[in-house]
Amino acid sequence: MFRQFLNLRTGLAVIAISIVTGTIFYSEYVSRKIRKEERSRVTAFGESLKIKAATDDPNVLEFTGRLAIENDDIPIIETDEKGDPTGNYMNLDSAKVAGDSSYLRKKVSQFSTENDPVTVEITKEPLTYNKYYYGQSRLQREVRYYPLVQLLIVGLFIFLTIMSLRSSYRSVQNQVWAGMAKETAHQLGTPVSSLEGWVEMLKEKPGNEQIAQELEKDVNRLRLVSDRFGKIGSTPVLEDVDLLIQIDHMVEYMRKRATGKIRFSVESHDQSGIRARVSPPLFDWVIENLLKNALDAMEGQGSIKVDIRDEAKAVTIDVTDTGKGISKANVANVFKPGFTTKKRGWGLGLSLSRRIIEQYHKGEIFVKHSEPGKGTTFRIMLRK
Repeated sequence: MFRQFLNLRTGLAVIAISIVTGTIFYSEYVSRKIRKEERSRVTAFGESLKIKAATDDPNVLEFTGRLAIENDDIPIIETDEKGDPTGNYMNLDSAKVAGDSSYLRKKVSQFSTENDPVTVEITKEPLTYNKYYYGQSRLQREVRYYPLVQLLIVGLFIFLTIMSLRSSYRSVQNQVWAGMAKETAHQLGTPVSSLEGWVEMLKEKPGNEQIAQELEKDVNRLRLVSDRFGKIGSTPVLEDVDLLIQIDHMVEYMRKRATGKIRFSVESHDQSGIRARVSPPLFDWVIENLLKNALDAMEGQGSIKVDIRDEAKAVTIDVTDTGKGISKANVANVFKPGFTTKKRGWGLGLSLSRRIIEQYHKGEIFVKHSEPGKGTTFRIMLRK
């Protein structure tokens, strides 16, 4: 499904690029036609002024006046041969023209960058002519910016489509995770119950007390694992707990299973009673995963420090090790399902940890800092 999602996203991008590219070429084609038509209209306007100045025929004057009236959107300025405005202009703000003696010159300079002026010959002997500088009409501006508007619309459509598909993909992924978790808990339930029965039978027979005690610890551990998977597939109940006690318990659990060359420490900065609402079994699972990863990264020697701070808006928990660290290329992938640098790892521990913290506890978990050869710090943030 993930591959289909990528293919669909690529297909949408190709379609969007094709639409926008086609629109740009078509808009340029239309723009050229409009520019050609507008230049013809400016030329006609200049010729009408020439004719108007040379006749008193009312019919001719009416015709030339109609040409001026019909041009209600192209700004035009008439200049002499040297480019000095003669005072004739169209579709400009007359108040600005009257209030600023250099306004027409400024507009001539602007229009000269937009279109080449139209030259209309006035007399042949001696040769005199006027120039007509003109700017872009409203229609020309709309055609020019239309591809940008369409690009924004198409981009927004693709963005919303991808977000919808991504949400659907995550929903299916969540259902798969929940189904696998429930099935795992179900499969573990039967043999664990059977083992609990055998443990009780061993307790009843003299001489098996030590065996029964050790076996009971392992059975309880299996029961805990089954309980955790069961909670992954359903909405867990959050409890108000003392995080120092909760974390100390997990650190002690991991200390007993580590070599004597691994040093553990918990720092609370003289704060006590740091409380937060968590699901104890699932939260323990997250801390256990981080501690196990730290142990694996150090290969038998080093130190692990858990730093807990009760801040104004959140409780932060930093788990720092002095292991081999994570390369920059892998930092972005450590929480992805299936990603692992271990020879026998499944790549699910950190992925489950993120799901537990973000979805069930509405918090954050991320790599705060990592440097190859020096160690890694993972941070958990539980908002108050």
